[in-house]
Amino acid sequence: MAGYPTCCIIGAGASGFTTAKRLKDAGVPFDVYDMSDDIGGNWYFGNPNGMSACYESLHIDTSKWRLAFEDLPVPDDWPDFPHHSQILDYFRSYVDRFGLRPHITFNTAVTKAVRKDGGGWEVTLSTGETRAYDVLIVANGHHWDPRYPDYPGTFNGAAFHAHDYRSPFAPVDLRGKNVVVVGMGNSAMDIASELSQRPIARNLWVAARRGVWVLPKYMNGKVADKASMPHWMPRRLGLRLAARRIRKIVGNMEDYGLPKPDHEPLTAHPSVSGEFLTRVGCGDVKVKPNIAELMGDQVRFEDGSVEAVDAIIYATGYKISFPFFEDAALKPDAAHRFPLFKRMMKPGVPDLFFMGLAQPLPTLVNFAEQQAKLVAACLTGRYAPPSEAEMKAIIAKDEALHMGHFYESARHTIQVDFGIYVHDLMKEIGRGERRVGVSSQTTQQAEA
Repeated sequence: MAGYPTCCIIGAGASGFTTAKRLKDAGVPFDVYDMSDDIGGNWYFGNPNGMSACYESLHIDTSKWRLAFEDLPVPDDWPDFPHHSQILDYFRSYVDRFGLRPHITFNTAVTKAVRKDGGGWEVTLSTGETRAYDVLIVANGHHWDPRYPDYPGTFNGAAFHAHDYRSPFAPVDLRGKNVVVVGMGNSAMDIASELSQRPIARNLWVAARRGVWVLPKYMNGKVADKASMPHWMPRRLGLRLAARRIRKIVGNMEDYGLPKPDHEPLTAHPSVSGEFLTRVGCGDVKVKPNIAELMGDQVRFEDGSVEAVDAIIYATGYKISFPFFEDAALKPDAAHRFPLFKRMMKPGVPDLFFMGLAQPLPTLVNFAEQQAKLVAACLTGRYAPPSEAEMKAIIAKDEALHMGHFYESARHTIQVDFGIYVHDLMKEIGRGERRVGVSSQTTQQAEA
């Protein structure tokens, strides 16, 4: 529709194409650019852009009940926890049903985005072309730039990040090998569980800095993530009740042979696995403290033990990266912190939106679909954001709400509770609509 700002969307994963759908519905003009030859982002197995962390056996840890898009129900015959190929087919169905594919330019990266004086953006593409847009929408994901730990010494075997793991045979053949998986997040537990099933790895150790709470996919015969904290319940009370339930159903981690966590349940991003505890209980997965030193063909751990090791897989998380920005103010700080209003907007930069830049529980798949409601309202003039000062105050309040109960770690700087966040987001859209009404009324009075 004439008069609406032109938008550049970086990325055609779930966050990018659901934002595109909302803008199309609102009549806002946009272009989407993606480095790959198809949509899907992280859920495109074998993505030629090299950014996908998807491995051959991957099943999503979020149930189908929680990941579905509002405008397209998941297939009735799906299992509770679909395979990555089903997720990608679902994404493709969404894009094709709503006619989004013609708006996407594939095999094209945004290499530079520079904000012009007075607003608007100059966007440089990998083709060498530069285009001008009124608004920039960043949906490039945050599970593609691997973070590695730094250990003293050198290692002679195969060493790679979980981002590059594809199967027990790729990127290297791990059959009959002694393997260390570093980390105890979801990917670490999935990969360790797969490799530890004999006759794949000869020995499989998981090395971790601290103990974690491993949550099951089912509780009392029901999908665990169907239960969620009501938005009206006091946060501390809800967390206390949920932690009590987890302790009752799951028990103590040390009873399985795992290190005792130094924190309460749900005060860290949860590790979810339906198999890991069984593999530990069977002795297929052995647990070590963190690596202390790399010693050629051996690894020394912090308990002083030394093991002969053929391969190390670093399941140690990711950095938040925006390689197309040169302005340091548009990048996270050294502590991985990047405060944003409603996890989307940077105070003082009204023509920039970050989509899906959060670690929501229980799901990221349909998170930006909700955020896009505010973006569309803003770009069509139905929503007005608060002042910069108000934004900063709200950011501090929101971060205390969503992250205040987590222990300090780089992996916890973008945590939010999905249900609480979305409930508040809808209220904020209403507040923004009222700001527009007040502003319009003031203008009319002044003109009179």
